[in-house]
Amino acid sequence: MAQNLLSKHYDPSEVEPKWSKQWIEQGCFAAAEEDSRPAFSMVIPPPNITGVLHMGHALTLTIQDVLTRFKRMSGHNTLWLPGTDHAGIATQMVVERALQAEGSSRHDIGREAFLEKVWQWKEKHGNRISVQTKAMGASVDWQRERFTMDEGMSRAVREVFVSLYEEGLIYRDLRLINWCPRCLTALSDLEVNLEATASHLWTIEYPIENSERRLSVATTRPETMLGDTAVAVHPDDPRYQDLIGQKVQLPLTGRTIPIIADGELVDPEFGTGCVKVTPAHDFHDFDTGRRHDLESISVIDTQGKMTEAAGERFVGLDRFAAREKVIGELETGGFLAKTDDYEVELSQCQRCREIIEPLLSKQWFVRIKPLAEPAIRAVEEGRTVFVPQHWEKTYFEWMHNIRDWCVSRQLWWGHRIPAWFCSCGEITVARTTPTACPKCGGTELRQDEDVLDTWFSSALWPFSTMGWPEKTKLLKTFYPTSLMETGFDIIFFWVARMMMMGLKFMGEVPFHTVYLHAMVRDEKGAKMSKTKGNVIDPLAISEKSGADALRFTLASLASQGRDIKLSVERVEGYRHFINKIWNAARFALMNLEDFDPQTAVQPQNRSLFDRWILARTRQVVLSVQESLEAYKLNEAAATLYNFFWHEFCDWQLEMIKPILFQENKTAARTECQRTIVQVLDISLRLLHPFAPFVTEEIWQKLPLAERDSPFLATAAWPDAKALPEDDAALEQIGWVIAAITGVRNIRGENGLPPGQAIPAYILSTNPELRSALEQQRDTLLHLGRLQELHIQSPEQRPAQAAVYVGNDMEVCVPMGGLIDFDAETKRLSKDLGKAQGDLTRSQKKLANQGFLDRAPAEVVEKEKDKITEFEERMAKIKHALAQIEEWSRQ
Repeated sequence: MAQNLLSKHYDPSEVEPKWSKQWIEQGCFAAAEEDSRPAFSMVIPPPNITGVLHMGHALTLTIQDVLTRFKRMSGHNTLWLPGTDHAGIATQMVVERALQAEGSSRHDIGREAFLEKVWQWKEKHGNRISVQTKAMGASVDWQRERFTMDEGMSRAVREVFVSLYEEGLIYRDLRLINWCPRCLTALSDLEVNLEATASHLWTIEYPIENSERRLSVATTRPETMLGDTAVAVHPDDPRYQDLIGQKVQLPLTGRTIPIIADGELVDPEFGTGCVKVTPAHDFHDFDTGRRHDLESISVIDTQGKMTEAAGERFVGLDRFAAREKVIGELETGGFLAKTDDYEVELSQCQRCREIIEPLLSKQWFVRIKPLAEPAIRAVEEGRTVFVPQHWEKTYFEWMHNIRDWCVSRQLWWGHRIPAWFCSCGEITVARTTPTACPKCGGTELRQDEDVLDTWFSSALWPFSTMGWPEKTKLLKTFYPTSLMETGFDIIFFWVARMMMMGLKFMGEVPFHTVYLHAMVRDEKGAKMSKTKGNVIDPLAISEKSGADALRFTLASLASQGRDIKLSVERVEGYRHFINKIWNAARFALMNLEDFDPQTAVQPQNRSLFDRWILARTRQVVLSVQESLEAYKLNEAAATLYNFFWHEFCDWQLEMIKPILFQENKTAARTECQRTIVQVLDISLRLLHPFAPFVTEEIWQKLPLAERDSPFLATAAWPDAKALPEDDAALEQIGWVIAAITGVRNIRGENGLPPGQAIPAYILSTNPELRSALEQQRDTLLHLGRLQELHIQSPEQRPAQAAVYVGNDMEVCVPMGGLIDFDAETKRLSKDLGKAQGDLTRSQKKLANQGFLDRAPAEVVEKEKDKITEFEERMAKIKHALAQIEEWSRQ
């Protein structure tokens, strides 16, 4: 048995890599394509190949792994499918920067050579995050790992694109799109961040042709006026009805533009009721231009510089330099009426933070409403449910107001659009490379240079990863997937698009449940960012405290719908819990060396303590299972923490020591040992999804009569029905714990040393309670550190007694002789004066308006917490002084 003993200290750096390697090598996480067991499946949100593990990834992996391990142990045929995303813009930027450092560019070496370099980079660096995922203990099916640009995925992407095109759901059009002048590519609406920024509102006067009147229009982008092609007014606005159809002179340009009536664009109650219309540089104006057949004049190019159409005085200027020049010339010419401070929402590229420019461009679009409608119905009908449910409202709002999706990107790295152009003007969209134009027979075809939005391939992830468009066994067994667990921030980027594509191409929802976790923030609730210096690195934390400690921390804090406030200290606290599990198991194994698990079970020889802990274990199994089924990981983690530390370690192991330490091998001792093994076995199984490494290491050393699996990772989830219900034991040990807790509380409140032997009285009108405690007298004396114990009816309390009132009992400790009443009164009075001084100082701070104005919110809040703390301390001291005064009179 000596080889089964645990080392004195737990070292995660030795244990974690060992089991991570063995689990994978032995196929513990492999799913079966055909199996009679119920299926449970998830696809991992594919991280970018450019990325490294951050705390958001760590939370996702923790939640998904807890649920996957739970389902696997519960008897499900489990598929958790891993993979990575090619991350079009991000990866291309990384490789382009490397080329730039070498004094070259992608244009210098050409497309094919550049793509070869990207693939080389991917082979060298692209598996970093997969290695880090393994280190977190993620029990994914590694043999099925996918990449969004591997051969099978590429085939699926092309099939979807061509199919949608054939149905008229993908089209190419000259439309206004979000353009990043730095990344030099189109962006979808979801790849644009809006940021409130202080700016100005300029009011410009446009002279009406052949009139002394002028129309005043306000704009936050005066440089775009050079591309105006109309001024719009509301058709029912009496101020301007006589001007509809006339023209205004466009300052600085020498052009005249029409005054049009448009009830959709213009709100007569806002501003002057006149709106400049620039179809080539504003989304609302673009729609207005189409309604009125207006010319679209592009005055800003793809690099953010002014075009020839802006006029010779402005051509070549940066758009913001042009803005200053336009303002200056308007002011000189007498056209600038006024300038007001104004807050605008600037559209910024999510990737590089460059200010987005709406530009006219020929792009590929997905006609989205026909795809969105079935996805809306699926959630309305409950075929897919959201947890927490309130996210359904957000989903519906976006889906009902969805715009066509621009899916073309001006990049080289990604899925190249399967469209070929012929000089005759014909566009061929095909699954395979065409050899000739179907219209004119020409053979000089040119493939579209653009690639698809990264999210296009990600939208197919739940079914393309399982072999679609082939009808594979994997799809038959595991699609629809059981659960999609991800962050709420990509509900539109990814979740909604997977819903649309899954329903379109599989005829079924891609997942039955969407569980959206909240954001991991710092301990003060602030968003983590490098600029703030408050980022907590999960890899560094795992190296220091172990992956199990980080996982248990994240699971404990993962309350539905509530952001996680994380600190290094919290992880350190749960590292102590991991060590507690280790030390408790080590203590148990040291006292099991003579235990033979093959001996016959003798329930009649179990002590009351054994009966109690087995009954509690049964309740805990049911509670943890119920919490995990409801995705309440924090509740399950809290239940396990409290049970293992505060019931099994603090109570059970302490109460059984007299039995365990018996010199003779008795039947009671054997059953006590068997109970320890049984409770440890079940506890490790329950804890395993949260802390897989330490539990596997300990479980392998348990002296079990038989193992249902060579690994805890594939062992069965505990069956609560196999454990006894025992209300009597629960009640009786509940009384014992309450009595000892009462004694300990009195010690703490009165400053009595833990080791000092004291007398105690337990008073109760309940004869069953008194009898049960009498039978456990030795336990009460030992754990209460009592020199004498009286268990009796409450006819009369002992004099000068501190009293703890429990359920159906009072615990009394006579204080005469235990403390010096006069000395204690002086000490407490001094403490009261100090607490009063602390309270007064904090109250003065909060009464100082200057402090409230200058101090950060968290400092003010901390000061308020101090006041509560000081008031509570003073109340306790006053209570203690009053108690001593009462004792002195007795």
